Amino acid sequence: MRPQSMLRARRPMAVGALGFATLAAGTSAVAEAQNTQGAITVSHARTHAVAGRTATVRGALKSVPQGAHVALEARRGGRWRTLDTAGVDPTGRYVARYRTHRAGSWPLRVRLAGPGADTSVSKTVGRLNVYRHAYASWYGPGLFGGHLACGGTLTPGTLGVANKHLPCGTKVTLRYRGRSVRVPVVDRGPYVGGREYDLTQATKARLGFQGHGYVLSTR
Repeated sequence: MRPQSMLRARRPMAVGALGFATLAAGTSAVAEAQNTQGAITVSHARTHAVAGRTATVRGALKSVPQGAHVALEARRGGRWRTLDTAGVDPTGRYVARYRTHRAGSWPLRVRLAGPGADTSVSKTVGRLNVYRHAYASWYGPGLFGGHLACGGTLTPGTLGVANKHLPCGTKVTLRYRGRSVRVPVVDRGPYVGGREYDLTQATKARLGFQGHGYVLSTR
């Protein structure tokens, strides 16, 4: 049985010991908000997607300069990189789409582009989270007060994950049954075959995760 390719937000399904988390590429209704220049709005954004699926951002321009279009951009490697350019219809509406390729998490924005456009005008859209399936478990009770491999002490409130290979402090976004959390690598493990992450009790609680099973991970 293979992992389902999409995870449907707000429609949780049970996850057995050998089951897979199922959620839609997370669709979040983003409240239509105006940036400081008053030029770009975002009315809807689908910014959670399993690798290979499409991220979508919809919105409008308050005014439509002749020949204007918008660029959907993600910040990678210290610079903004264009993922897609989208035309603007006569009413000012646009739809930008990007077919994802690899797991990761990056700041996302929509920027005004085109001849004569003020390219400094942009609207932040949060983060683009592209996921892969990873098998996880959790730990905590009986170990509280113990030393974490990355420094510090494990407590019931510690947010983070254990991983055998990622550098300490690496941020990982996890998604499970419509819930997402972004946490650092704080420990080493798990040491059970086939498992990639051990979630701390606090991380497990934020996600509503139980036992062990598949979660979505950006790393």
